[in-house]
Amino acid sequence: MKNRNDATQHTRLPGWLSPTATIPQPCLAGGIDRRQFLSLAGLSALALATGSRGLAQAPNHEGIHIGYSAITWGGSDAQAINDISATGFKGIQLRANAFGPYRAKPSELKALLDQHNLKLVMFSSGNVDINPANEQSTIDTHVAHASFVKALGGSAIQLTNSARPKDRQPTPEELKRLATVMNEIGKQTADLGVQAVYHNHMHQLGETPAEVDMIVQAMNPKAVRLLLDIAHYRQGGGQPEKAVKQYKDIIHSLHLKDTLSPLPDRPTDPNAYKFVELGRGNVNVPAVFKALKEINFSGWGIVELDGVPDQGRTALQCAQTNKEYITQTLKVKL
Repeated sequence: MKNRNDATQHTRLPGWLSPTATIPQPCLAGGIDRRQFLSLAGLSALALATGSRGLAQAPNHEGIHIGYSAITWGGSDAQAINDISATGFKGIQLRANAFGPYRAKPSELKALLDQHNLKLVMFSSGNVDINPANEQSTIDTHVAHASFVKALGGSAIQLTNSARPKDRQPTPEELKRLATVMNEIGKQTADLGVQAVYHNHMHQLGETPAEVDMIVQAMNPKAVRLLLDIAHYRQGGGQPEKAVKQYKDIIHSLHLKDTLSPLPDRPTDPNAYKFVELGRGNVNVPAVFKALKEINFSGWGIVELDGVPDQGRTALQCAQTNKEYITQTLKVKL
């Protein structure tokens, strides 16, 4: 979109990336009823029984820790868990589609994660409905997800919003309303020991940097923090390396992916784009990592691809490509 810089740039990076190298530069819509919500309250007790072992938190030492999202596998979570572990990642993000089959038996999913030495570092909890008539049901849904996440040894849920108007720009009131509902969700999930985070997203409330800022300014940082998606932020017209510094006090985690635009087969369409593996697109990924070092960020960066960008490739191959970029180009350990 705006402010693209397709030229290759080179940045001298700090020692945590390389001491010498010069480096070339979708959700749950519905709620659950009160009876279903109450029936899930027992998940918290299960989580408490497990103690603090396996909580999906970054290690105590400083620096970024790299996880991987299962979204690329299109709902085949068991295969995603196997492939992500085999590729060498230690953290995973699962989506709300895992809630249905495992809601009554989270211990089975927890055992599968433990078997593959994976921490649940983020859970895609889905849509936050800003319609006042649906506020209680949307809160109940996300609190139920938080109980589920706690039982899995996790400690964070990701919130998005799919109510962006198609015929106009969102109003400040709509953006602030999203923050208000997320604040209430975050207050209640915090009681379970689960952090709620807001995920900026194209085609949703919070597409542009100005919209993201209005939402973030209305968020209660004690209840909700920011998951900065660097590709969505870039595609929305922003510079994620600057956003890292701007929101250094509220960033909880990041989504690490790249965005390619314009597309080779649609070179004159300014709105055409696709998400691609790290290093293939317009995001200045080395600058993002440099900014993270400068703010002393300690937490999870989760590699994410919404889908396989090119025909003939697999989710596993994409993961291997992303791993190579992180470990060989950025010189960051998994």
